[in-house]
Amino acid sequence: MSASAPEGSEGGEGGELPHVSPKLREHRRRSGLTLEAAASRAGLSPAHLSRLETGRRTPSLPMLLALARAYGTTVSDLLGEVPEALDPIVRADRMEPQEAGGWTYWRAGGSGRAMQALRLHVPAGPRSQEGLVRVHPGEEWLYVLRGRLRLALGEAVHLLGPGDAAHFDSLTPHRIAAASSGGADLLFLHTLMQSGAAALCLGDGTTGVH
Repeated sequence: MSASAPEGSEGGEGGELPHVSPKLREHRRRSGLTLEAAASRAGLSPAHLSRLETGRRTPSLPMLLALARAYGTTVSDLLGEVPEALDPIVRADRMEPQEAGGWTYWRAGGSGRAMQALRLHVPAGPRSQEGLVRVHPGEEWLYVLRGRLRLALGEAVHLLGPGDAAHFDSLTPHRIAAASSGGADLLFLHTLMQSGAAALCLGDGTTGVH
């Protein structure tokens, strides 16, 4: 197994990482794997994994990577590291405007969340990306603050004004464009973390579907 390290590459005898041993055992049991099954997935012998779990051997980083993959977790979790608390507040003076594909957006939520929140300005005219159709996993929600918005969902076209909202599965082909001369401002939420906000919500104006 190419991802695993040779069994002799660990740090050796002793408890250089004494807190790792119970974590390894805990994650294996939580994954419902026997010692033999977990060792096979990580490219180790059952005896060697047993020595890691009892603290008689110290795992190397490649071993931790292999075990993290086997248990569906991260090396940081195996090491018992506590992630830094996410700040729940986003101050107005920290919302820097950014532009992509002619649209302007402000991040209104924190990073590292399962949901991203944006404030958008959709301009009218040729920069509106009206012909750009979007299709991607996740859900989207939008709320019109100012102006009028044209939202196409599949074959249906909806005209939204201030106070109107929409919530839809973003696997439905959709297009967003301003329907008023001054453009439209809206709040926008989506649930896809894998794509950057600009690529997901705004597009680059060069592709028809993403």
